[in-house]
Amino acid sequence: MKSSFLRDGLVIGMILAGTLFSGNVMAQDLKSAKLLTSGEQYEQAAEMFNQLIDQDPSNSKNYFFLGENYLLDYFSDTISNSIIEYTDKARDAFNDGINANPNDPLNYVGLAKVYNYLGDVQAAEEMRTKAKSYLLPYKKVNKKMSPPAADYAFALAKIAESYLYDGSVDTSKALPLIREAKFIDKTNPEIYLIAGDIYIAVNDGSKAIENYRIAEYYDPTSPAANMKIGNIYIKGKSLTSAIQYLEAAIALDPNFAPAYRELGQLYWSAQRLDQSQANYEKYLELTAGNIPAKILYVNSLFYAKDYDEVISNVEEILQVDRSRSYLNRLLGYSYFDKQDPDYEKAYEYMEKLFQSVSEDRVLWKDHYYMARIIIKMNPDYAKKVADLNTAKQQSDANKNNAELKAKYDELQAAMDKTNKDLDRAFEEYNKVMEMRPGERALINEYATNLYIYQRYDKAAEAWASMIDEETGTIEQYMQVARTYYAGDFLKEAETAYNKVLEKEANHLPAHVGIARTYSKMDPDFKLGLAAPKFQKVINVAKSDSLANAAEMVEAFKYLGYYSNVYEGNYNRAKGYYNRIINLVPDNKDNIIAGYQGLASVETNWATKEPELDNKLTYLTRAATNYNKILETDPNNASAKASLKWVQDFQSSVRKGINPNEIRGKITDSANKPIPFASIRVKDTAAENLSNNSGDFRFEIPQGSEVLIISAPGYTTKEVPITATRVYNVVLN
Repeated sequence: MKSSFLRDGLVIGMILAGTLFSGNVMAQDLKSAKLLTSGEQYEQAAEMFNQLIDQDPSNSKNYFFLGENYLLDYFSDTISNSIIEYTDKARDAFNDGINANPNDPLNYVGLAKVYNYLGDVQAAEEMRTKAKSYLLPYKKVNKKMSPPAADYAFALAKIAESYLYDGSVDTSKALPLIREAKFIDKTNPEIYLIAGDIYIAVNDGSKAIENYRIAEYYDPTSPAANMKIGNIYIKGKSLTSAIQYLEAAIALDPNFAPAYRELGQLYWSAQRLDQSQANYEKYLELTAGNIPAKILYVNSLFYAKDYDEVISNVEEILQVDRSRSYLNRLLGYSYFDKQDPDYEKAYEYMEKLFQSVSEDRVLWKDHYYMARIIIKMNPDYAKKVADLNTAKQQSDANKNNAELKAKYDELQAAMDKTNKDLDRAFEEYNKVMEMRPGERALINEYATNLYIYQRYDKAAEAWASMIDEETGTIEQYMQVARTYYAGDFLKEAETAYNKVLEKEANHLPAHVGIARTYSKMDPDFKLGLAAPKFQKVINVAKSDSLANAAEMVEAFKYLGYYSNVYEGNYNRAKGYYNRIINLVPDNKDNIIAGYQGLASVETNWATKEPELDNKLTYLTRAATNYNKILETDPNNASAKASLKWVQDFQSSVRKGINPNEIRGKITDSANKPIPFASIRVKDTAAENLSNNSGDFRFEIPQGSEVLIISAPGYTTKEVPITATRVYNVVLN
């Protein structure tokens, strides 16, 4: 399969083509034209059929076989050919045939095929009925009838064939017609070939082979039957038998080019490369000058996944004949599919394709490839978003730093381009879905990419479109809900979670999802929206507390923190944290989380307690809890730092003084107090919150260097600790 096979054949063949298919065409008969069709030389066949039509415009059969030639031409290269374009050509030929002889049923059958391929089942059936109206009732068939019985049988077989499309067939309608055709004309091999094709569509290889062999019996010189039997064995992956029949086809007709192409592809798939090369060379020799045949060869390379050879050969075809701009499609596909893909090249050739062919010749696959190419050209989207956010924070925090501003601007410009490209990708996906409506795998792929590229609302909508109201599963609704949640579309997430609960009232993941959703709705805990939802989680999960331990621990943590910091309920908060410790006694993570929570309760109350003796009581219990953590995890750095802070606090309290006490007020830029702002000593667990007036009073560890001041919706600020004890901080 070297590209040099193609080069010489193209150049020499194009010189010869004018000689072989000009003056001699007029002398050819219908059989010769049909042989060109069976040899997959569709352009030459069309030229010959048209010459025959010019010779005898009243012969309706010439129009029928011209139309069939167009349809077979389409199916020979569905990568490059547009079904609309080729069915339009075929329809015109069939209609011209009807105008030439309205009483010939064949062209109505041709129209039935066109409508069947286009999915218009009703129009196809109307054309079949019209065709039958020009045939005598079956019981009146006789040898003296007009049209002759043989033509009647052939018409019946063609009506049966019109039910075939895309690997499926209605045998209840097709097979009775085949039986009638066989009864009327037992010796027409074409009837048996059609019968075999029908059986193939219902995966009955034995019946198909039986009919193909009968066809061969009645026409022992034709390679068609052996070719079809060979293809059955190819599909069944019985390569030895397939080779036997393809070689038998060649023995019957050494110039039957399609058999050499099939053998070339077959040997390539078996990695018998010398034999593959020999057969492809013979194929190219027999089809010299026939560019459509060369394109079929390139298609064989594509289906054999020999993408580098596809690229090499297509580029050579375009050097000889640049009119076939649709070949950019194969280049785009191949650069995308090859082992070391070149997405930039793939994009370049697909753009050339879109710019050079009319809209009706753009295939759904073209939009599909373009969508995936653009997606592949924009990897690591989540990292790019994170980098952009970091750059913005750094630039905002250092407004006079030109270098940081320039970096942010550069990343923002790159993100704008990325998003514009991705918008194009999703537009391409939408075009595919318009052309292939209802394909679940496609919709799922589209939604998955929307999710990856953080178009969460559209991803959720796409997944929701796949849900049947009556048969939709809990997991489908959960997927939609989680996606809305990920994008902070909280009302939509709540609605989807509630859909799950309508189907199963105690579905624990949905209750957890609702609790998390309400937590996001109330990030400052001011309204306490999530507390009853997490309580519901506990009530549902406790039916199997071990299996549902993770969900229960999450609820205990939330309710413990909420009870401690916002409700000020010391005992309730401790109760939740103790439940974490006792839930699964040998779970180290739970033990650490529980004692961390208990310690935070004690330190919180210690900082608020005005009496020194009571302070020491809280701090002693806090130290005990941190030591419990260290018993479980001796290397826990956070516990060590927090214990040191508690010990320093104890020491200062015992001295009756508070040398490390600081105080101040947290306000916004309008001088309004910020309640519940966090004031934390950097690299320690020492933390306090401002009150409703924005005031705080806070004991810090000795040696503390930096305060971190933060509040939801405000930019975090770091403040160096100096000798002063008062820190009034403004947050933006």
